[in-house]
Amino acid sequence: MLSIIQAAGWPIWPLIACSVLALALIFERFISLKSNRIIPPKLLDEAISVSSQSLPGPDVVGKLAQNSALGEVLATGLRTLNSNPRTSEADLRAAMEGAGRVVAHRLEKYLSALATIASAAPLLGLLGTVVGMIEIFGSQGGATGGMGSGNPAQLAHGISVALYNTAFGLMVAIPALIFWRYFRSRVDAYLLTLELSSEQFVRHLLRHKK
Repeated sequence: MLSIIQAAGWPIWPLIACSVLALALIFERFISLKSNRIIPPKLLDEAISVSSQSLPGPDVVGKLAQNSALGEVLATGLRTLNSNPRTSEADLRAAMEGAGRVVAHRLEKYLSALATIASAAPLLGLLGTVVGMIEIFGSQGGATGGMGSGNPAQLAHGISVALYNTAFGLMVAIPALIFWRYFRSRVDAYLLTLELSSEQFVRHLLRHKK
């Protein structure tokens, strides 16, 4: 591996940095986007059951908010009613929508960085290819006997720089693009579930209010 890096020349180092960063982002997103951290399966039913007779106290609401992203949104609705039992439907929905936007921003964290790596890696590989081609033409142009009498070692080095950087750029970009699309679809599914669950909980709270 070290010999490949040496053969690829300096343009491969930004690609190596991108690959390390992409791996770190993918690992972090896998941990942060676990279902139990976002939408536990029975949390909505439990929140509706707990608040069916009377609104829970601050301790219960605080535990709900710390439970997951869905719990944070549901707890916002309970806190809004606890602070003002006569709050309007519009204010209740606005409060929960605001909490939902905060959660959405957190779920989408680092996805733009992963998408940037997927877009930039082929360009960095292309940069390495251009650098390799420059070295090739430089070795040929510096020869005194014409195009056929260039320095073979420098010619081979230029070709290796071009090919290794192109290949490594694609090796970084393709997995980054695949995981970005995977995480993007996963976040979209979470956001849809959050929206539907929030709407169901709002209707529950409005019935409780009446």
